[in-house]
Amino acid sequence: MRTTDFHLVTRKETPQDAEIISHQLMIRTGMIRKLGAGLYTWAPLGLRVLQKVEQIIREEMNASGALEMLMPAVQPKELWEETGRIEDFGGQLLAIHDRAQRDYFFGPTHEEVITDFVRNEINSYKQLPINFYQIQTKFRDEIRPRFGVMRSREFIMKDAYSFHLTQDSLAVTYQKMHQAYTNIINRIGLEFRCVLADSGAIGGSGSQEFHVIADSGEDAIMYSDTGDYAANLEKCEAVSLLNERAAPTAALQKVATPEQKTIEAVASFLQVDKTSTVKTLLVEGTEQPVALVLRGDHTLNEVKAGNLAVVASPLRMLNEAEIKATAGCDAGSIGVKDLHCLIVVDQTVANMSDFVCGANEEGHHYTGVNWDRDATYDLVKDIRDAQVGEPSPDGVGTLQMARGIEVGHIFQLGNKYSKAMNAVVLNEQGKSQAMEMGCYGMGVTRMVAAAIEQNHDDKGIIWPANIAPFSVAILPMNYQKSQRVKQAADQLYAELTALGIEVILDDRKVRPGFMMSDFELLGIPHQVIIGDRALDNDEVEYRHRVDMQSQNISRDTIKSFLSGQIKA
Repeated sequence: MRTTDFHLVTRKETPQDAEIISHQLMIRTGMIRKLGAGLYTWAPLGLRVLQKVEQIIREEMNASGALEMLMPAVQPKELWEETGRIEDFGGQLLAIHDRAQRDYFFGPTHEEVITDFVRNEINSYKQLPINFYQIQTKFRDEIRPRFGVMRSREFIMKDAYSFHLTQDSLAVTYQKMHQAYTNIINRIGLEFRCVLADSGAIGGSGSQEFHVIADSGEDAIMYSDTGDYAANLEKCEAVSLLNERAAPTAALQKVATPEQKTIEAVASFLQVDKTSTVKTLLVEGTEQPVALVLRGDHTLNEVKAGNLAVVASPLRMLNEAEIKATAGCDAGSIGVKDLHCLIVVDQTVANMSDFVCGANEEGHHYTGVNWDRDATYDLVKDIRDAQVGEPSPDGVGTLQMARGIEVGHIFQLGNKYSKAMNAVVLNEQGKSQAMEMGCYGMGVTRMVAAAIEQNHDDKGIIWPANIAPFSVAILPMNYQKSQRVKQAADQLYAELTALGIEVILDDRKVRPGFMMSDFELLGIPHQVIIGDRALDNDEVEYRHRVDMQSQNISRDTIKSFLSGQIKA
């Protein structure tokens, strides 16, 4: 491809609304252009990368035995009413109407559609297991779309859905998908971690996320420094930091703590460490208010708390009036003694003794509080965020944290959707049985952005070889003025193209400095610079985008040299 035959429009300026590096560089290189909030046009340069990611995904999915199909993006509202998921997605669903005023959604995901397809196509256990996938546009009406294609409203996703007679069969396909996702990300060339995850609105009994490691990642990943354990912070178990509860050594005392509203202020006022305090948060329960009790220096994990059967969904903190009605005080003075509601304590709190808590009286706290003697609780649950340096839940090593960009999520759904939509088959005994389902999603557009977040420098993108828009850039100095530079560049371009190598030749009438800067920005892995000075020695200059170290290569060997570099 010659640049004069290609749409290549780069920008020096960084867009003001581009907060993260992938958004900035995708705009500056001309890969994408904004159409509206969370809506982007993929220009030819960006589409080349996107299609390479799609092809790797398609090859690995096909190799796993999955069957590609394509479902409608627009879905009848009635399907979503069958599963009762409309409230789960809430405002993210884009509702539309046809001319007959029938209700539809632009699909954010396709569990309902595929289940409807299968219940009409599959009727016997002999047709199972089977795994269908598609690569298709989705729409989720994000409240605040941001970060370019990383969190856009319209995006491309690979979603797969498997159907089984038994849970054991589902487990086999789930592992196949785990391996397929591992293969995909390895082939793209990214560092990643697979972590335990919360299933969220998709549902199911178990799930894992695939995260590309990047400092800009929205998700916190906890992992063992010496073991294999890894989990999203939302899912990571926070073990008890106290093996057993010590016997009481202090007497219960009520002390005045005027104007001390926070754990930090109370601990400082009483001259105790925050680890000797507990804090009590009041939330809406399914039957009555629920108190969630944490050690003073710990943070509530809202996903864990929201998953408790006794807590109303979605998780909601009580307002000031509700707190006053339940505890008789403001939020800064809530305590566990004489608190008349359901009390859920974190595992570490359950083993604390002689601790400080609110007195349910404004401006007062208790010291020397002990369980059983002074207060009781109803449930012990893991409801907090795990922290760096704590023991790994599997008992191997200690926890560390990294930032990750979620690019894939696999679920064991069970029969949540098949039961709701009556997707059944006849089993070996000739009886109707709801099918077991798996669901496997991968963000295609997000994968491109994640690759840039992990692979860039202050000059621009550094593309992993397998998804680079071109493998080789030929950069002739004064192509329009020097006949021998033009001849050498055209000849190398023709020879490399004949070998099946994807080449871009910059034949624009631009200054050499501008050209070099442009292609550092574009991140093409292999760059061949052709100039009169090197040609005097029958050589060309070669640079790899990773280190940008120059080396002179003879014209006779440059083809074989590049072939070897590309295959390496």
